[in-house]
Amino acid sequence: MEERPGAVQGRLCPVGACGCEHAVRGAATAAVVSDRRKLEVNVPQCCARPPCTPAPLSAVLCAQSRGPAGIGMQPSLSALSVVFADPFTELLEGRKIPWKKLLTFLLFSFIFSFCLFASLRQFRTPEPEDYNSYLSTERFQTGNTSTLPKAERRLTILLWTWPFGHRFTFSNCSELFDTPNCHFTTDRSWSQKADAVIMHHRDVYRDRERLAQLPRLPSQRWIWFNMESPSHSPNLGAMNHLFNLTMSYRRDSDIFTPYGELQLLSQPQPFSIPPKTKMVAWVVSNWRPSSHRVKYYEELKKHIPVDVYGRHHLPLSMDLLQQTLSQYNFYLAFENSQHEDYITEKLWKNALSSGTIPVVLGPPRENYEHFLPPDSFIHVDDFASAGELAQYLQELSNDTERYQRYFQWRKWLKPVLGISWAMQVCRACHFLQRTEASYHAVPNLSKWFV
Repeated sequence: MEERPGAVQGRLCPVGACGCEHAVRGAATAAVVSDRRKLEVNVPQCCARPPCTPAPLSAVLCAQSRGPAGIGMQPSLSALSVVFADPFTELLEGRKIPWKKLLTFLLFSFIFSFCLFASLRQFRTPEPEDYNSYLSTERFQTGNTSTLPKAERRLTILLWTWPFGHRFTFSNCSELFDTPNCHFTTDRSWSQKADAVIMHHRDVYRDRERLAQLPRLPSQRWIWFNMESPSHSPNLGAMNHLFNLTMSYRRDSDIFTPYGELQLLSQPQPFSIPPKTKMVAWVVSNWRPSSHRVKYYEELKKHIPVDVYGRHHLPLSMDLLQQTLSQYNFYLAFENSQHEDYITEKLWKNALSSGTIPVVLGPPRENYEHFLPPDSFIHVDDFASAGELAQYLQELSNDTERYQRYFQWRKWLKPVLGISWAMQVCRACHFLQRTEASYHAVPNLSKWFV
């Protein structure tokens, strides 16, 4: 269990204390009252998401049983004497124990046992089923997917334009998925014969009127394809009432095309962390001084050295990208805009595939945890300031044991890039092969995507 700075008596506030998944800055006063004395202890206040609930009493014992570096400490002797010693003393003396004191004893016994279990659980060896929730699964939200299509003919998919004008070689999708391959073409003479047409948003957003006038087969499905965030997707309103299916990095798309995903290994495999000789790296091409990520970097570099690569910064060949970044303890996976599920190759390729710990700036932590284990990355939102983040990175880089915990998940999981255009269109092929054709329209695409 990793710990992050919290404003509680200058100590680190444990994440996951008492089974809670997060901790917030602040202090709560827990009072333990007996007939003889009153004990007040300042402890971090657990902040939990369902099904976990704040538990001030458990926070007392848990907070007392952990040190700043996650090292076990003895609970307060005065607290234990109040809760445990007194009832035993009275039993030995043959005195009757007041029911309130007996109830308090039983309650604290339960809480202490629970906290002890939670503390020990962090040291157990992760099992493959612990990671099932982070694996990408196919999401078929339109039509009946219970059976494979009965037609034996191969489906034809027309790619309306090469994305951003970038040509690529189509893959044999049957080698990637357990479904037949599709016939892909960019020849628009197939527009009246193709089973589906994929249109890349950034290449067609100006052509709404012309596209709306094109004749189309009643059974033909038009697929809106976009891998850019809403901040970089102009004229979304013009796409309303035009398409049948959505295809993007959003998990609630009809065809889910993530920038990357985790693959569960059939057998556990040891992961060798590349040797580290440098602290923090960042690769950025779209440099906008007014952007949130650049402003955060400007503050962060005041407290910790950051090597910046890209246009107007240190040169870096793409052939040497992963080799170079693997030398760093941390990589700033800062997205150019903050939107739901917008987690790009900055994390999957630049950080995870290079064997470094990503420091992420993008959607909230909860969103990242749909894709990754919570102890595989560091989120800037976990810290009150860039200075606190820098202090945590310095401490972590000097603590080998704690640093290595960020790679424990790699024993069972392997990050896989999914950003090739050939892979993405194969996902469309797979979806169409598994889904019976039925009428479906996207009436308000702009409202959904934004």
